[in-house]
Amino acid sequence: MVPASSVPMDDRIKFGIAAAIVIAVIVTSLPAGLSIGLANNNNNAAESHELRIGYFPNINHAQAVIGLGNGDFQKALGDVKVTTQVFNAGPSAITALFANQIDVTYVGPNPAINGYVQSNGDALRIISGAASGGAVFVVRNDASINSSADLGNKKFSSPQLGNTQDVALRKYLLDNGYKTKENGGSVEIIPATNSDIFTLMVKKEIAGAWVPEPWGAKMVKEANSKILVDERDRWPDGQFVTTHIIVRTDYLKNNPETIKKLLEANIDETNWINNNQDEAVKVFNTELNKLTGKTIPEDELKAGFSRMNLTWDPVKTSLFQSADDAFRTGFFDTKPDLSRIYDLTLLNEVLAKKGLQEIQ
Repeated sequence: MVPASSVPMDDRIKFGIAAAIVIAVIVTSLPAGLSIGLANNNNNAAESHELRIGYFPNINHAQAVIGLGNGDFQKALGDVKVTTQVFNAGPSAITALFANQIDVTYVGPNPAINGYVQSNGDALRIISGAASGGAVFVVRNDASINSSADLGNKKFSSPQLGNTQDVALRKYLLDNGYKTKENGGSVEIIPATNSDIFTLMVKKEIAGAWVPEPWGAKMVKEANSKILVDERDRWPDGQFVTTHIIVRTDYLKNNPETIKKLLEANIDETNWINNNQDEAVKVFNTELNKLTGKTIPEDELKAGFSRMNLTWDPVKTSLFQSADDAFRTGFFDTKPDLSRIYDLTLLNEVLAKKGLQEIQ
């Protein structure tokens, strides 16, 4: 395998969006009956009695982890059969959405942007927010890094080339005058899974990493690290989208009542978690153990939750800025046109019904 640092940036960018390209190939090669969002559908078709939901075992997917685990979502959806699929990364969730294996998924902004762009804006829509914040740049205490002035000639990690935290790290480096090695600079970025990043930190093979919570809290507690940048400090009012809910366009068109029930369940779960954080941490760990056979120390979970805001607001301006940052760091040849990526009509209907402020 060619080391990442020796690959030209143009090629690395291609690797970074390779999953999205594979998605596009899947879409164009599916039989007509399985193509999603790209073919005309019968607007008069009866609503489906099944909803297939994707999500990750992460705290920024807490509504799904708790609500699907304890049955809250299933109760809200009534006679709709709910099936679930758990993913570990955004590209795999988008691929499943494109392959008509799921109808809805909780997912981060960059995979949604890639899927939208690769389908020419036809395959998916963002219908709600789920989480804001919850990402940090942690550095080892013994790495001699006390400010942005100390980042040269260092190795850092991000969870995946081209993912949300990777783009944030690259943009932060650019803003502070640093270039990565493939661009003639002195900083190296090593993509790795969050668990592998933790190991690299413990072994002192990297100086730091831009990671989602609760990995930041875990590294502070268990890997002799500190938070150099809380990403909330880089956004207006500290708000930036970490997770939102997306849906296949054909499912959205043909199943508005089902989607409204899902959105109502997400709002109710969001409110419950936000108003019962101590209990929510315990319930989250119970459901996480069912999914993964593991739990997270409660103090780490609480620290992670403290830097994150569960919300149905999709924080739209941050998504557009993230797309612009991805363009500026080389992940898109041109600025993507995201003018149709949101459809918040049903969310606003549910919010109005509940007497809550609608999203503009």
